[in-house]
Parts: sequence; structure tokens; C-alpha cells
Amino acid sequence: MLQEQVKRGIKILKEGGIVAFPTDTVYGLGADAFNPKAVGRIYEVKKRPRHLPLPLLIADISQMTVVAQPPPGIALFLARRFWPGGLTLVLPKAASLPLYLTKSPTVAVRVPNHWVCLTLIQCLEKPIIGTSANLSGKPSILTADEVKQQLGGKVDFIIDGGQCSGGRESTIVDVRGEVPVILRQGIIPKREIEESYKEYCEAKRQCVLL
Repeated sequence: MLQEQVKRGIKILKEGGIVAFPTDTVYGLGADAFNPKAVGRIYEVKKRPRHLPLPLLIADISQMTVVAQPPPGIALFLARRFWPGGLTLVLPKAASLPLYLTKSPTVAVRVPNHWVCLTLIQCLEKPIIGTSANLSGKPSILTADEVKQQLGGKVDFIIDGGQCSGGRESTIVDVRGEVPVILRQGIIPKREIEESYKEYCEAKRQCVLL
């Protein structure tokens, strides 16, 4: 049963292992974000260049300040609009965030809309790495079988949750300033981000008028 697979995945994450799992976008490859050895293994398994930061998955908006500085207004507006869901926000990283996670001044964060990965995060009680479960440069993966074919025995466990319904990676938006900048077009269309920004600006204008 899927529930038993999730329990095993939680145990492996707590022991410092790496697990592939379904999300609302594509299959993800995760580990305890605060376990440097496990994070290093993800880079090795994916053959991902070390200078490229890994995105993080959190359980809810309240966990943003664990990994990022207090977010600007537009970041909170978009988070409340699209989380849980297929939006990854690029934020100024928290000063306490380890260098092995990101040497850049930013961190990419998302709250997924899938009970499997949310359960993993909640039971681990920490953010987890949420990179796509494929070799670096290869297309994203939508099934557990594809993960097995591409990553083989390099992953400690693969949670088979069937085919991911999203079918596309998340949309990445830089929200360090007041104007959101789309860095990668994904499952959330550009027009929805733009419309949300207009609503945000109008809400701010109304507050000023009041």
C-alpha cells in the first residue's frame, strides 16, 4: 500500500537516505535538507553541478522563515494565492542556511500540493530537498518506473504513487523585489502570475487611499 511506502520513506529520510516520490508536478528526489551527506548524494545521483543550488520543499507558509529572510509583500501574496501548488519562489536566503545548500544569496522554496511529499516533510519536521528525480539535463519524470530506469539503484527508495498528474515542473518566480520575475515557465501560466501581480498592486493602492 502507498501508506506503507510513505512510512518507509519517512524512516529512510530520518536515517539520512534519499527518496524519490510523486509530487503535484513531476517525480521529486528528496533528502533531509539539513543533512550535508544526504544532500551531497543527491548531487552525485543526479550528476548535478555543485554550483547549482537545490530547491527546497516546505509544509506551509510558516516554514518560509526557516530557510529564507522575511519575505516581501509580493512573495506572501503569491504564496497565499498559489500554495500549495506548482509555484517555486526565489527568496533571499536565511543567514543560517548552510553553504552546502546554496552558495548564492537566494533559496528556491515551494509548498507542494501532494499528500505524499507533504507527509514526508511534516513527519521529518524539516524542509526537504525537492529537485526533479532525473539526471541533470534530462527531461523530468512522471512515473516511478522511469525513475528506476534513469536512476536505478542509486536511490535508497522510490515511492510509487502512480503517474504525476501535473506533467510539468513548477513555475519559478524571483520575488526578491516588488516586481516578480519569471525565471522558468512551468505548470502555472505566465498570465496568472501577471494577473496576480496586478491584483497585488491594486490592493496596495486601495490600502494607501484608505
